[in-house]
Amino acid sequence: MRTLLFALLLVALPSVAQVYTYVDAEGNRVFTDSPRDGNAKQVQMAPSNRIEPPTRRLSPPAAATPAGPILSYEVLRITIPQPDATINDNAGNLIVTANAEPGLHPGHSYRLLLDGQPYGTAGRSPVFALENIDRGTHQIAVEIITEGGIIVERTPSQPFHMKRVSLAQKRKVRPCEKDDYGVRPECPIEDKPKEEDKGIISILPFL
Repeated sequence: MRTLLFALLLVALPSVAQVYTYVDAEGNRVFTDSPRDGNAKQVQMAPSNRIEPPTRRLSPPAAATPAGPILSYEVLRITIPQPDATINDNAGNLIVTANAEPGLHPGHSYRLLLDGQPYGTAGRSPVFALENIDRGTHQIAVEIITEGGIIVERTPSQPFHMKRVSLAQKRKVRPCEKDDYGVRPECPIEDKPKEEDKGIISILPFL
């Protein structure tokens, strides 16, 4: 039993250790790592079947790339027109202006939204000219976008009311003007344009 126990211990010895064996005075087989007895013989050990785990070299973690500063704005507002403003323009034209604080960052652009849809092209100018806008109530908003179209800031939508004089209204305002689609019945008699004497005009060529 002692011999078997010692043999098991030998398996656990490193492969570089030298093992010796001899028979003591009592006839027992002895295994040792040092040749203390003159009769001890070196034991040829079989190669160990222990599998060393592969050495894994851990690469140093990549340095985190610091994120660039987020270019934001403290204030973005529409300065013209005022919210709920009424615009009287027969051609339906309107100027919209915006203001950002701080000023527009490089790579950013202003974009106008009319009734929720982009109007015109985005640009660096905060002034937008609207033309031929239909009469009625409309919603406008201004955005600041990046070159890739990402929205950075956006104003709340605000309404304005476009008033354009209709043909009937124009006739009522200037009923006596021929240039305004003819003289209307509302024109006072004393203000009606005098008719040309066509008889005199037709006689003149024969004089």
